[in-house]
Amino acid sequence: MPPLLLNAWRLLHFPPFPKPYFFSSSIPFRLTSLRRPIKTLRFTSSRFPMDAPPLVLPVKERIELSAKEDQIFTRLLDVVRHFGLETQLRVAGGWVRDKLLGKECYDIDIALDNMLGKDFCEKVNEYLKSVGEQEQGIGVIQCNPDQSKHLETARMRIYDTWIDFVNLRSETYAENSRIPTMKFGTAEEDAYRRDLTINSLFFNINSSSVEDLTGRGLKDLKSGLIVTPLPPKATFMDDPLRVLRAIRFGARFGFVLAEELKEAASDEEVRSSLANKISRERIGHEVDLMMSDKQPVKAMAWICGLKLFSVVFAFPESPRPPIDEHCDRLCISHIEAAWCLLQAIGPTLFTDDQRRLCLYSSLLLPLRCTTYLDKKLKEAPVTGYIIKESLKLKASDSDTVINIHNACSKFVELFTLLESDEIPENIRADLEDEFLEIPSTSIKRVFTGLLLRQIKDFWRVALLTSTLLDPVLHLTNDNLDITEGLDRRREMFLRAESTITQLGLDGVWKTKLLLDGKAIMGVLQLKSGGPTIGQWQQRLIKWQLAYPNATTEECIDWIKQSQAKRQKLSD
Repeated sequence: MPPLLLNAWRLLHFPPFPKPYFFSSSIPFRLTSLRRPIKTLRFTSSRFPMDAPPLVLPVKERIELSAKEDQIFTRLLDVVRHFGLETQLRVAGGWVRDKLLGKECYDIDIALDNMLGKDFCEKVNEYLKSVGEQEQGIGVIQCNPDQSKHLETARMRIYDTWIDFVNLRSETYAENSRIPTMKFGTAEEDAYRRDLTINSLFFNINSSSVEDLTGRGLKDLKSGLIVTPLPPKATFMDDPLRVLRAIRFGARFGFVLAEELKEAASDEEVRSSLANKISRERIGHEVDLMMSDKQPVKAMAWICGLKLFSVVFAFPESPRPPIDEHCDRLCISHIEAAWCLLQAIGPTLFTDDQRRLCLYSSLLLPLRCTTYLDKKLKEAPVTGYIIKESLKLKASDSDTVINIHNACSKFVELFTLLESDEIPENIRADLEDEFLEIPSTSIKRVFTGLLLRQIKDFWRVALLTSTLLDPVLHLTNDNLDITEGLDRRREMFLRAESTITQLGLDGVWKTKLLLDGKAIMGVLQLKSGGPTIGQWQQRLIKWQLAYPNATTEECIDWIKQSQAKRQKLSD
């Protein structure tokens, strides 16, 4: 953007105004923005409105370096002095933001004003060689304009810390081309090309000072505002992934999304560019960062509120049955209910990965019965498609979520079983076996044990997720109130979890069979295996669940007696 137009745009969109907060006692009152009012977008969740007052975080006046950071920066300055370089070294982006907020950050990106990252890394290695130290490997990530990756980035380890090096940039667009021509830029030009003002701050290593070259970074960080340095639509069209980054940082810090930003984020052209221009891997990475962050539900709710849900969680063609147009709202209600329940029962019961997949499972729970035809024309779950294809997450993540969804219906039956003194007929039918008679007092243990052997370490996740299917409190498009019944869901989970633990079933999937396939063949006096051995192994699992303290000898006697009984009946 030419300087005159840039200055005019700054004055129009960022007019000078007083300090954004006045304090009366301890309660902050926000001044009304002087910008032209814009119609607020409709939002889906009253618990996470995008126009809620921002969380005001304390911002430090200066950056305090750790011993390791000081060591790294001193080494980089040694390289500059040794070769007489006139390079200004600046730490860019998130590191500066987090340090000013008093948070530790280990992601250091160095912006160079007069050379490429790879060239500077080579200078570092030359310096290391000159002082008798071991040279370090250099990795180069090539630019890819088609995927909005406009800059080549070089990486190397300095004092056992990975550092990224990239040149400051400016860009121009040729007529009829959306791919910019990159050239070295000034620090100010680079700052205005950043995604958000709070990420446009620099720490100048040469002068040990924070540089706020947009004039907005520190102010927006202090006032809790998510805004782009340049017009938001232009910023998002440059790299549409910035829409998701704005949502992620806004949710993480409890900041407010600027009205112009929200309007641009839900613009049809921006949504189309996000769907078609950005790789699914990059989209999935952003979503995964949101799910692993402090406010995953807020981030998902904002994705929904900005009409981005179907772009981010893209559905396959011709799902069966057709997906309801309000499915996004229902998905948000389910993940919100799961999140509230997680907080109510204590998230320490779950590992980070279990918590993450619990959130994916609950978000996609309304789609658990929806299928599509895959490339081999086989019916497959839509949830698997979303995780593997739309988000490009690990195949194991997809398998786990599908397994959790499949287990949920059984856990719903388990709730009924645990709450009643009678055994439902469908459960009796599932466990019925002509060779094995399970005592009524052991049916709960056998049914539950078989279920846990299928879902393994994720049984608590499946248990929590299945409470969302409680027929008494089942969430629908007509009933999205997640607060109703929270106590009941918590009680259901804790009662079932306690019973499972008391039955000694936590870790039951690790229990080894008393007899392996070869031993079973010997007891049955079979010369070859086949389906019969597999059937007996399944019976043996049930038998061991019914008789957890039984010995190998008792197991052999049971098989022999069962086989003899069967032969007698058939004679």
